[in-house]
Amino acid sequence: MSAETDKSMEIKILETAERLFLEKGLSLTSTTEIAKAVGCNQALVHYYFRTKDKLFEAVFQKKIFVFITSFMKIDGENLSFEEKVRHKIEAHFDMLMENQQLPFLFLNELITNPSRIKMIKENFGPLPSLVYSQFETELDAEIQKGTVRPIAVIDIILSVFSLNIGVFLVKPVMKEVLAMEEKAFTAFARKRREENVQMILMSLKP
Repeated sequence: MSAETDKSMEIKILETAERLFLEKGLSLTSTTEIAKAVGCNQALVHYYFRTKDKLFEAVFQKKIFVFITSFMKIDGENLSFEEKVRHKIEAHFDMLMENQQLPFLFLNELITNPSRIKMIKENFGPLPSLVYSQFETELDAEIQKGTVRPIAVIDIILSVFSLNIGVFLVKPVMKEVLAMEEKAFTAFARKRREENVQMILMSLKP
C-alpha cells in the first residue's frame, strides 16, 4: 500500500466513523459497522486507530476544534465590536447548522465521560483561554467607552451557546410534536439565527 493510498484510507475511515458517531453515538457504533461502511476489514480500522475509543477521540477532537474556532471567526480587523459579535454568533450558528448532531454528541460524552474535558484541555492547550481573553479585552474596551453595559464575557458566551445550541436540541421535538418537515425547520433556523443575533446585541446595550 502506497503512502498516498495509506493516508487516503485513514481519512476515509475517519470520515465514515465521524458520520456514524454523529448519527448513532459512541456506544451504538461498532468498528465492524465502520469497516463495512468504508469497504475494508475490521483489522484495518484497528491498524490505523487501535481501538474504537481512539477513533472516537480523533473525531471528537476534530469537532471540538471546529466548535472552538467557529467562535473566533471575524471578517477583518476594521469591524466594529458589534459587527465582530454578530459575526461570532453567525459563524457559531452556521457551524451548528452544518453539524446538527454535534450538540447531542458533546452533551452525551461530556456527561457520561467527564474525562473528555481533560482531553480537551490537554489537546488544545491555551487555545480556549486565548479565544476567551481576546474577546474579554475587546469587551472591556467597549465597556470603558460606554458603548456596552458592564457584563462578563462568560455571560455573552453562554448566551450565544445556549441560544444557538438550543435551536438544534429542540429540533427532534419540533419535528415530532409540530410535524415540522426538514425544509420548514431550515426556514425556521434561518430566522432564528437573526433573532439570536438581535437578542444578544440588544442585551449589550448600555
